[in-house]
Amino acid sequence: MNAADLRLPVDVPSTALFTDRYELTMLQAALRSGTADRRSVFEVFTRRLPEGRRYGVVGGTGRVLDAVENFRFDSGVLDFLAAQRIVDEPTLTWLADYRFRGDIWGYPEGEVYFPGSPILRVEGTFAEAVLLETVILSILNHDSAVAAAASRMAVAAGDRPLIEMGARRTHELAAVAAARAAYVGGFTSTSDLAAGFRYSIPTVGTSAHAFTLLHDSERDAFTAQVDSLGGGTTLLVDTYDVTEAVRTAVEIAGPELGAVRIDSGDLLLLAHRVRQQLDDLGATKTRIVVTSDLDEYAIASLAAAPVDAYGVGTQLVTGSGHPTCSMVYKLVARADEAGPDAPLRPVAKKSMGGKTSIGGRKWAARRPDADGVAEAEVVGTGPVPDGLADHQLITELVRGGEVVAREPLDAARDRHAAARAGLPLSATQLSRGEPVLPTEYL
Repeated sequence: MNAADLRLPVDVPSTALFTDRYELTMLQAALRSGTADRRSVFEVFTRRLPEGRRYGVVGGTGRVLDAVENFRFDSGVLDFLAAQRIVDEPTLTWLADYRFRGDIWGYPEGEVYFPGSPILRVEGTFAEAVLLETVILSILNHDSAVAAAASRMAVAAGDRPLIEMGARRTHELAAVAAARAAYVGGFTSTSDLAAGFRYSIPTVGTSAHAFTLLHDSERDAFTAQVDSLGGGTTLLVDTYDVTEAVRTAVEIAGPELGAVRIDSGDLLLLAHRVRQQLDDLGATKTRIVVTSDLDEYAIASLAAAPVDAYGVGTQLVTGSGHPTCSMVYKLVARADEAGPDAPLRPVAKKSMGGKTSIGGRKWAARRPDADGVAEAEVVGTGPVPDGLADHQLITELVRGGEVVAREPLDAARDRHAAARAGLPLSATQLSRGEPVLPTEYL
C-alpha cells in the first residue's frame, strides 16, 4: 500500500490556504474586469544562486504535484474567506469549483539548475495559475535549498553514507520535507519516522545520551542496548570517557559490535584514536559514525579520518547557511483575450535593482562539449536549434490538470547523481565560486 493512501497526519486535506491574500484579491479584480480567463504562462526561476554556490538542485517537484492536486477550496476554507471578507460572493462561487486544469512543465526533480533556468512553467488561465504562486514557491525554495546542501555534503562525503538527523532543528512538517530533499541530494537514510513512513526512506537510530544517563553505569546502558538490539547496534561512546566507553562496548558486544558513534569533541583526533583502539581490541569491522553540527566543510575536513558514516542535522535542514533559493514566480506571457488558442505575447517586469525579467515562454537545454561534459545552460523563446533538440531539460509534469509524471523518489535521487556527474569537475569544489555553467539566452 502507498503510504500516501494511509493519510498520515503530516498530509493536509487542502493546500488552498497555503497562499498569500493578494493572490485572491487579484483573482477577484480580474474576474470583475473580465481578464481572469486570459491564457497565461508563469515561470519559476532564480536570478542568482546563493553566494558562492556553483549549481542548484531542483527539489520538491513531486511535492508540488501533490500540492496542486490538493488545491481545493472546501466548505471550511470558503467559510473562513467569507467570514474574514477576503473576497466577494462571486469570487467565492468561482473558488468553490476551483481545480487546476492547465499544464505544468519543468525540470524534473533532482536535475541541476542555474541562474535564469526556467525551473517550472505553469500554463492556464490567469485565474487558475496565479493562485498557485505561494505554495509552489514555498515548496521549491525550501526543498531545493536542502537538496543543494545535501548534494554538497554528499560530494564531501564521497562513498561514505550520510544520515539525515535534523527533525528536531526545524518545524515538524518541514522536517519531513527536508528528509525527502536530503535523500534526493544524496543522503542514504533519515532518523525521522514520518519521512520513512511517507516516502519509504530508510530509517536509522539507536540511542541518545539520555539512555546512558538513565542507567546506573555506562556498562549497564550498553548491556541493556545490546540485549535489546543485538551486537550489531551502534553504541554512543562520548557520554563520559571515550576510551573507557569503547573498551566497555567491545567487552559487552564483542568484536562484532556494529558501530560506535562520536557526537562531541575533536572528531578528527577522536576518530583516529577510536579506530586504533577498536583494531587493537579485535573489532576491526566495527564502524565509526560521527555527528555534532556537521556541514559540508566539516565533512570534507574528515575525509582522511577513519570515519565510516556521518550524521547531519542543523546545517542540512537550514540549507547550510542558505535556507532559500530566492526563486520567483513571474508572468512571462499572456493572451489579449480568453480562449485556449488565443495567441500569447511576451510580458516582463522592467525595473531597476536587478529584478528585471525576460518575457516569453521558454525552453532550456544543456549544451555538452566534445567530451560530453556540460558547457552551458541555454535558454530561449524561439525555435530550439537542431544541435540542442536532444539536450532539452524541460519535461511535461501536468497535462490538462492531470499529473502525468509522478515517479519513485529513487528516480529523482539517481537523476541528481547523473546530472551532477555531467557537470565540469569544478562543480564539486566547496570553495566559493561562480556558477559552473554560464546561462546563454537565444
